[in-house]
Amino acid sequence: MDIRLATPADLPLLHRVIQRAYRGDSARAGWTFESDLLSGPRTSLDTLAKILANPAERLVVALDAEEMPIGCVQITDRGAGIAYLGLLCIDPARQAAGLGRRLIAAAEDHAARLFTASLMEMTVIDSRTELIAWYQRRGYVLTGEVRPFPIPLDSPLAMVVLAKALATRNDLG
Repeated sequence: MDIRLATPADLPLLHRVIQRAYRGDSARAGWTFESDLLSGPRTSLDTLAKILANPAERLVVALDAEEMPIGCVQITDRGAGIAYLGLLCIDPARQAAGLGRRLIAAAEDHAARLFTASLMEMTVIDSRTELIAWYQRRGYVLTGEVRPFPIPLDSPLAMVVLAKALATRNDLG
């Protein structure tokens, strides 16, 4: 398996992985799906292309032995030493094999090296207790901050903020 920065050529197949991981019946094969809470597309090819075009964002992709995308994570430079981790997903058929941990480690390394970030933050839907616990086992801590869900819904959702101190650039060598 290879983990590297995504290219435009990766996006069509990666988009399908993201959709399978977050939405629809195929997502139920894994444990991190949002299908019971949300419907509709998780993202679009246009949005993914905008991520690649933005110098303050990176999309890290995991590829299998055949160079097919099987997961990804997005990193955004928020400035002031803070990076944001989002869009972490693994193909549902490949979850629970350590790939998520490897993608998070790659995202943290990229954030420290490329954005000189000393803190990584993320948001998780507050009702996703099993996912929050998984991130806590990776060293992320609930900050106590709650943000509104970015899309208005009839039954509103809230996002809890988790954060983790990163190794400084000097620590990375």
